[in-house]
Amino acid sequence: MNTPAHAMLNLALLGRKDRPEQALPILLGSILPDLPMFLFYAWVRLVEGKPDSLIWTEIYFRPGWQALFDLFHSLPLILVGLALVWRSGSRWWTALFAGMALHIPEDFFLHNEDAHRHFYPFWDWRFRSPVSYWDPHHHGRIAAPIEAAVVLVCCGLLLMRYRALWVRLAVGSVMVVYALFLGMAIWA
Repeated sequence: MNTPAHAMLNLALLGRKDRPEQALPILLGSILPDLPMFLFYAWVRLVEGKPDSLIWTEIYFRPGWQALFDLFHSLPLILVGLALVWRSGSRWWTALFAGMALHIPEDFFLHNEDAHRHFYPFWDWRFRSPVSYWDPHHHGRIAAPIEAAVVLVCCGLLLMRYRALWVRLAVGSVMVVYALFLGMAIWA
């Protein structure tokens, strides 16, 4: 899934109208597993000056980078974190780890060539889904519009659910970022 799609879907699934203070940690947790990839891209593209074609066909798949990405997509590590913070009684951290945990099955079923090792560092296995959220060779032309429709429905639901201005601004901001993601994908 696109990172902004994780944020909207997870907030729609986990967020509660009577607990708007949990919206921020859910949103942060939803995007946190992908954060290393954004930092990777910024470093390799802006600092090292490598072209996108090299970044996404070779550099991204180097073992060191893959280990970092997979560490943040490790279901066992995230579940241990979730259990620890839940036992501590911290609602904020529990919401953050719940957002991270929900990110994993969403990616599990929508990544093929770029699949993560979701049980890393305990197991190197990757589930290569027959469906990709972006790759036309793996039904991306079907999955991408479905994802976009789900995001639009979630955004509408969230705008009706939350009255807090900051949550509405966050949802609006994610909608703009998602539109940029789609624009870049169509352009590429």
